[in-house]
Amino acid sequence: MARFDTHGFDGLINDINNMDLTDDETDEILIAGAEQVKKAWQFAAAIHGLKDTGDMIDSIEYAKQPKQAAGVKYVDIYPQGIDRKGVRNAQKAFILHLGSSNISATHWIDDADALCEGEFSVHGAMHDKFNEILNRKRR
Repeated sequence: MARFDTHGFDGLINDINNMDLTDDETDEILIAGAEQVKKAWQFAAAIHGLKDTGDMIDSIEYAKQPKQAAGVKYVDIYPQGIDRKGVRNAQKAFILHLGSSNISATHWIDDADALCEGEFSVHGAMHDKFNEILNRKRR
């Protein structure tokens, strides 16, 4: 699967690290970004016409609680579960993205990731959530 690039987040990450944020507050910020990625993936899949039953698009989701590995928090976002035909949604997404001998590659996830920098701004959503938290702390 494609990997979302985080260039440009350095300033926001430094601000967050310099604040006395709780784990719940940092989780809120990550979830705000994850929601934008989810929307971008669903939008990109739809505009590429990757809809048979819609199960794969509807299954794009993220864990509501961020995970942590090696001291870094993250949120996995991908098509989860199986469709009504018993096919894993993540497998369909992978094949639709990269193609196979019978299916042309669409690179729809690359397009979704590009949307995360524009129309579905992950940075903007995370920045807005950060400001919301700061405003709550000031009260």
